[in-house]
Amino acid sequence: ARECMERIFRPTIEAMRKEGRPFKGCLYFGLMLTPRGPKVIEYNCRFGDPETQVVLPLLESDLFTVMKAVADEKLDSVDVRFKDGAACCVVMASCGYPEKYETGYEITLPPEEEDINIYIAGAKLSDGKLLTSGGRVLGVTATADNLRSAVEKAYMAVKTVGFENAYYRSDIGKRALEA
Repeated sequence: ARECMERIFRPTIEAMRKEGRPFKGCLYFGLMLTPRGPKVIEYNCRFGDPETQVVLPLLESDLFTVMKAVADEKLDSVDVRFKDGAACCVVMASCGYPEKYETGYEITLPPEEEDINIYIAGAKLSDGKLLTSGGRVLGVTATADNLRSAVEKAYMAVKTVGFENAYYRSDIGKRALEA
Protein backbone atom coordinates (compact mmCIF):
# COMPACT_ATOMS: atom_id res chain seq x y z
CA ALA A 1 0.00 0.00 0.00
CA ARG A 2 2.82 2.42 0.84
CA GLU A 3 4.51 1.72 -2.50
CA CYS A 4 1.27 2.45 -4.38
CA MET A 5 0.81 5.70 -2.43
CA GLU A 6 4.38 6.88 -3.08
CA ARG A 7 4.85 5.69 -6.68
CA ILE A 8 1.34 5.97 -8.15
CA PHE A 9 -1.38 7.77 -6.17
CA ARG A 10 0.45 10.90 -4.97
CA PRO A 11 2.42 11.42 -8.23
CA THR A 12 -0.82 11.19 -10.22
CA ILE A 13 -2.57 13.79 -8.06
CA GLU A 14 0.50 16.06 -8.10
CA ALA A 15 0.77 15.82 -11.90
CA MET A 16 -2.89 16.80 -12.34
CA ARG A 17 -2.42 19.68 -9.91
CA LYS A 18 0.71 20.92 -11.77
CA GLU A 19 -1.22 20.86 -15.06
CA GLY A 20 -3.97 22.95 -13.48
CA ARG A 21 -6.39 20.03 -13.61
CA PRO A 22 -7.25 19.22 -10.00
CA PHE A 23 -9.66 16.35 -9.64
CA LYS A 24 -12.83 16.28 -7.53
CA GLY A 25 -14.55 12.98 -7.11
CA CYS A 26 -13.58 9.33 -6.98
CA LEU A 27 -10.52 8.42 -8.98
CA TYR A 28 -10.23 4.68 -9.37
CA PHE A 29 -6.78 3.23 -9.92
CA GLY A 30 -6.91 -0.12 -11.71
CA LEU A 31 -3.64 -1.78 -10.70
CA MET A 32 -1.85 -4.99 -11.56
CA LEU A 33 0.66 -6.45 -9.14
CA THR A 34 3.74 -7.55 -11.07
CA PRO A 35 7.12 -8.96 -9.99
CA ARG A 36 8.51 -5.42 -10.51
CA GLY A 37 5.83 -3.84 -8.35
CA PRO A 38 2.34 -2.41 -8.98
CA LYS A 39 1.55 -1.08 -12.45
CA VAL A 40 -1.38 1.09 -13.55
CA ILE A 41 -3.78 -0.62 -15.95
CA GLU A 42 -6.37 2.14 -16.00
CA TYR A 43 -7.62 5.27 -14.34
CA ASN A 44 -11.36 5.59 -14.03
CA CYS A 45 -13.31 8.49 -12.60
CA ARG A 46 -16.18 6.61 -11.07
CA PHE A 47 -17.07 4.77 -7.94
CA GLY A 48 -18.48 1.72 -9.62
CA ASP A 49 -19.14 -1.83 -8.71
CA PRO A 50 -17.72 -4.07 -7.41
CA GLU A 51 -15.20 -1.56 -6.01
CA THR A 52 -17.88 0.41 -4.20
CA GLN A 53 -19.38 -2.76 -2.79
CA VAL A 54 -16.24 -3.50 -0.73
CA VAL A 55 -15.48 0.09 0.30
CA LEU A 56 -18.86 1.33 1.49
CA PRO A 57 -19.58 -1.41 4.05
CA LEU A 58 -16.36 -0.37 5.80
CA LEU A 59 -17.08 3.38 5.70
CA GLU A 60 -18.15 4.67 9.10
CA SER A 61 -18.47 8.31 8.02
CA ASP A 62 -21.57 9.58 6.28
CA LEU A 63 -21.04 9.22 2.51
CA PHE A 64 -23.07 12.33 1.64
CA THR A 65 -21.00 14.44 4.04
CA VAL A 66 -17.78 13.16 2.47
CA MET A 67 -18.98 13.76 -1.12
CA LYS A 68 -20.30 17.23 -0.28
CA ALA A 69 -16.96 18.14 1.31
CA VAL A 70 -15.17 16.96 -1.85
CA ALA A 71 -17.42 19.11 -4.04
CA ASP A 72 -16.95 22.12 -1.74
CA GLU A 73 -13.16 21.53 -1.52
CA LYS A 74 -13.42 21.11 2.25
CA LEU A 75 -12.51 17.44 2.63
CA ASP A 76 -9.73 18.39 5.04
CA SER A 77 -12.40 19.49 7.53
CA VAL A 78 -14.21 16.12 7.52
CA ASP A 79 -13.21 13.16 9.65
CA VAL A 80 -13.34 10.26 7.17
CA ARG A 81 -13.32 7.03 9.15
CA PHE A 82 -13.32 3.39 8.13
CA LYS A 83 -14.02 0.33 10.28
CA ASP A 84 -11.13 -1.96 11.04
CA GLY A 85 -11.31 -5.19 9.10
CA ALA A 86 -11.77 -6.21 5.51
CA ALA A 87 -14.42 -6.84 2.88
CA CYS A 88 -14.68 -9.21 -0.06
CA CYS A 89 -17.13 -9.05 -2.96
CA VAL A 90 -17.87 -11.99 -5.25
CA VAL A 91 -19.77 -11.06 -8.41
CA MET A 92 -22.37 -13.60 -9.46
CA ALA A 93 -22.94 -13.42 -13.19
CA SER A 94 -25.04 -15.20 -15.78
CA CYS A 95 -23.10 -18.00 -17.44
CA GLY A 96 -21.73 -16.68 -20.73
CA TYR A 97 -21.24 -13.10 -19.51
CA PRO A 98 -19.83 -10.81 -20.90
CA GLU A 99 -20.70 -12.29 -24.27
CA LYS A 100 -23.95 -14.20 -24.79
CA TYR A 101 -26.07 -15.14 -21.80
CA GLU A 102 -29.70 -15.93 -21.04
CA THR A 103 -31.92 -14.02 -18.61
CA GLY A 104 -35.24 -14.53 -16.87
CA TYR A 105 -34.14 -17.04 -14.24
CA GLU A 106 -35.65 -16.71 -10.79
CA ILE A 107 -33.22 -15.66 -8.05
CA THR A 108 -33.55 -16.99 -4.53
CA LEU A 109 -31.90 -14.95 -1.79
CA PRO A 110 -31.05 -16.09 1.73
CA PRO A 111 -32.42 -14.40 4.86
CA GLU A 112 -30.57 -11.22 5.79
CA GLU A 113 -27.38 -11.88 7.69
CA GLU A 114 -25.14 -9.50 9.60
CA ASP A 115 -21.95 -8.60 7.73
CA ILE A 116 -23.37 -9.82 4.39
CA ASN A 117 -24.66 -7.40 1.75
CA ILE A 118 -26.15 -8.61 -1.51
CA TYR A 119 -26.18 -5.88 -4.14
CA ILE A 120 -28.65 -6.46 -6.94
CA ALA A 121 -27.49 -5.33 -10.37
CA GLY A 122 -28.73 -7.35 -13.35
CA ALA A 123 -32.13 -8.29 -11.98
CA LYS A 124 -35.73 -7.13 -12.12
CA LEU A 125 -38.97 -7.73 -10.27
CA SER A 126 -41.64 -9.42 -12.34
CA ASP A 127 -44.92 -10.63 -10.85
CA GLY A 128 -43.37 -10.53 -7.38
CA LYS A 129 -40.38 -12.64 -8.39
CA LEU A 130 -36.78 -11.47 -8.69
CA LEU A 131 -35.45 -12.51 -12.10
CA THR A 132 -32.06 -12.23 -13.77
CA SER A 133 -32.04 -9.49 -16.41
CA GLY A 134 -28.36 -8.85 -17.09
CA GLY A 135 -24.90 -10.34 -17.16
CA ARG A 136 -23.61 -9.15 -13.80
CA VAL A 137 -26.50 -10.19 -11.58
CA LEU A 138 -25.40 -9.81 -7.95
CA GLY A 139 -22.49 -8.63 -5.84
CA VAL A 140 -22.23 -10.72 -2.67
CA THR A 141 -20.13 -8.83 -0.13
CA ALA A 142 -18.97 -9.96 3.30
CA THR A 143 -17.16 -7.98 5.97
CA ALA A 144 -15.04 -9.49 8.73
CA ASP A 145 -12.14 -8.80 11.06
CA ASN A 146 -9.60 -9.86 8.43
CA LEU A 147 -9.40 -10.61 4.71
CA ARG A 148 -9.26 -14.39 5.09
CA SER A 149 -12.50 -14.39 7.09
CA ALA A 150 -14.18 -11.94 4.69
CA VAL A 151 -13.31 -14.15 1.70
CA GLU A 152 -14.58 -17.27 3.47
CA LYS A 153 -17.83 -15.55 4.51
CA ALA A 154 -18.41 -14.19 0.99
CA TYR A 155 -18.09 -17.64 -0.56
CA MET A 156 -20.33 -19.20 2.10
CA ALA A 157 -22.94 -16.54 1.29
CA VAL A 158 -22.62 -17.15 -2.46
CA LYS A 159 -23.57 -20.78 -1.86
CA THR A 160 -26.87 -19.66 -0.29
CA VAL A 161 -27.93 -17.67 -3.38
CA GLY A 162 -29.57 -19.45 -6.24
CA PHE A 163 -30.35 -18.88 -9.90
CA GLU A 164 -29.99 -21.07 -12.94
CA ASN A 165 -26.81 -20.61 -14.98
CA ALA A 166 -25.08 -18.73 -12.14
CA TYR A 167 -21.34 -18.24 -12.57
CA TYR A 168 -18.73 -16.76 -10.27
CA ARG A 169 -14.97 -16.84 -10.02
CA SER A 170 -13.53 -19.00 -7.27
CA ASP A 171 -10.23 -17.12 -6.94
CA ILE A 172 -11.43 -13.77 -5.57
CA GLY A 173 -9.03 -12.68 -2.85
CA LYS A 174 -6.68 -15.62 -3.46
CA ARG A 175 -3.67 -13.58 -4.59
CA ALA A 176 -4.12 -11.07 -1.77
CA LEU A 177 -4.19 -13.89 0.76
CA GLU A 178 -1.08 -15.47 -0.76
CA ALA A 179 0.78 -12.12 -0.57
